[in-house]
Amino acid sequence: TEGTVGMGHTRWATHGPPNDVNAHPHQSGSNRLVLVHNGIIENYSVLKQALLNKGHHFVSDTDTEVLVHLIEEVQQTTGEPIEEAVRLALTQVTGAYAIVVMDKMDPDKLVAARKQSPLVIGVGKNEFLIASDQSPLAGLVNNVVFLSDQEIATVRRDGTFELKSIGDNASRKPVLKELELELSQLEKVGYEHYMLKEIFEQPDTFINCTRGRYNANEGWVRLGGAESILDKFLQAERLVIAACGTSWHAGLVGEYLLEELARIPTEVEYASEMRYRNPIINKTDVIIGISQSGETADTMSALELAKEQGATIYGIVNVVGSSIARLSHAGSYIHVGPEIGVASTKAFTGQVALLTLLALHLGYRRGTIPRSYFLQLLEELDALPKKMEQVLKLNDSIKKIAKKLVKSTNALFLGRGFNFPIALEGALKLKEISYIHAEGYPAAEMKHGPIALIDKNMPVVVIATNRSAYDKITSNIQEIKARNGIVIAVVSEGDSTIKKIADHVIEIPYTDEPLTPLLSVIPLQLLSYHIAVYLGRNVDQPRNLAKSVTVE
Repeated sequence: TEGTVGMGHTRWATHGPPNDVNAHPHQSGSNRLVLVHNGIIENYSVLKQALLNKGHHFVSDTDTEVLVHLIEEVQQTTGEPIEEAVRLALTQVTGAYAIVVMDKMDPDKLVAARKQSPLVIGVGKNEFLIASDQSPLAGLVNNVVFLSDQEIATVRRDGTFELKSIGDNASRKPVLKELELELSQLEKVGYEHYMLKEIFEQPDTFINCTRGRYNANEGWVRLGGAESILDKFLQAERLVIAACGTSWHAGLVGEYLLEELARIPTEVEYASEMRYRNPIINKTDVIIGISQSGETADTMSALELAKEQGATIYGIVNVVGSSIARLSHAGSYIHVGPEIGVASTKAFTGQVALLTLLALHLGYRRGTIPRSYFLQLLEELDALPKKMEQVLKLNDSIKKIAKKLVKSTNALFLGRGFNFPIALEGALKLKEISYIHAEGYPAAEMKHGPIALIDKNMPVVVIATNRSAYDKITSNIQEIKARNGIVIAVVSEGDSTIKKIADHVIEIPYTDEPLTPLLSVIPLQLLSYHIAVYLGRNVDQPRNLAKSVTVE
C-alpha cells in the first residue's frame, strides 16, 4: 500500500483486552474520522453514556473510541473544520492524552494535541512526522517541535504548521529545536539486546554525565543547571525527591548522599503518592524531580503541585526538551544517551552520578565535609570508569551464577546503608525482566520477617561491600547459611571472610562507601539480564511494561 498520509500506534492495554477490536486506530461512527491515542480518558464512561443517548454505537471497549465519537458529534453539531472540532471536544475531556486525528473528507491535514502525555512533531523537508518521543525520528528529520501541555497543532500538506492553546484557542508560535539524536545511538551494535549494550555503556555514560562538572585536580564541582538556584539549595531547610520506579531508587541513594555529605534533611517520595496525599510543601523547600524520560506522569503532576505551592523545582532528566525539563525552575541533564531497554540501567547510574555531584557540591559549599575528603571523593570519581570496566569483565562468571538460579521462583536482596537502595534496585530488575518474584530489604530487617522464607530453594543476594557494617553483614550471611539459604555475595576486592561462607561471590573493586552504588548495581543488572535470557524472556520489552509511564 502506498500513501502520503497515515497513522498507527502500538500501545499497552488500558481499557479492554489487547485484541484486534481494541487496537488503534479507532474510527468514528461514520468512519469519517480516524484517531490514535496514548493516555487515559478518565471521564470516558460519562461521555460514552451521553453519546449512546444520542445514537452512537461502539464496537470496542476502549476509552479512545469514545473520544473519536465525541469529536464526530462536535463536528456534526457545529460544522467546524476538524482542527476546531478536536479542540472543542477536548475541552470536555478529563484525563491524559496525546492524539493524532485525520478527517477522510479533509485528508491534507493531521491534527495533534497533548495533555500530560508527550508529543513531538518532526519537521522535515516537505513532511511532518508525529511521535510520542524523539527517538523514532532520528535519521528522518533534523528539527522537532515539542508540544507543551494542552496545545493543539495542525500540520498540512502545503507545509504550514499551526499551533494553538486548547483552552482559549490562542495562537502560539512553534519553537523549532535541533534533533540531537544520531541513528547510531539507537542500534545494538553487535549486542544481543539493548539492555546488555546499555549495561556495557556505563563507563562511557558515567564520563558523559560528569564531564565538565567536576575537576579533581583543581578541586571543584560545578553543576551549571543548579547554579541559578544554588542559594535556594544552600538555604533549604528540606529537600524532597519525587520519582517513580528505578528513579525512586536513585533518589533513595540521593537521600543517603545529601544527608551524609551536605547534612540537609531529605525525603524521598513516590510521586504517585505525593500528588494525592496533600503533602506539606514549604516555599523554602527544593523539590528534586527525577525521571529518565522527563515525561513520567505521576512525577510531573507531583512537581506541578509543588510548584503551585511555591517550592523551587530542580529536574534531573535524560531526554532533552522533555516536559519535566521545561516545567522545572532549573535542572541538569544526565546525558547518558537514548535508553531503549525498558528496564533502566545506564540512566540509573547517570542519576546517581548526578546526585553524587550535587551532594558533594552542596556539602563542600556548606562546610559539612572537609576539603581533604571532598578531594578524596573527587579523585575516586576519576577512577570509577576504569573500575566499572573491571566489573563488566566479570560478565562471564556472573552468567555462570545466573544459570544456577533459573529455577528459582523467589529471591531476596539485602544491603545496608548506601547499598540498601541497590538491594531494592536489584530486586526490581529481576522482577521486571525475568518475572521471578524478588524483594529488597535492609539486611538487618531480614530477622523481622523475611527470614521465615529462607530455605534451600531461596537465593539471597547480599551486597556486602560496606566497611562500616561489615561484621553485621557477615552475621546476616551466617544466619542465612544456618537455614540452608543460597548466598550470592557482592564483596570488595580482597575480601576473605565472606568468601569462605557464601555460595557464590562477585568481587568488585573497592571504592569509598558513598560511591559504592555506582559499582555494586552493575553485577545485579548483569545477573538479572542473564537469568532472563536463560528463561527466554523478552529482555528489552518485558510484558505489561512501558519505557515511559505517561499515564497513571
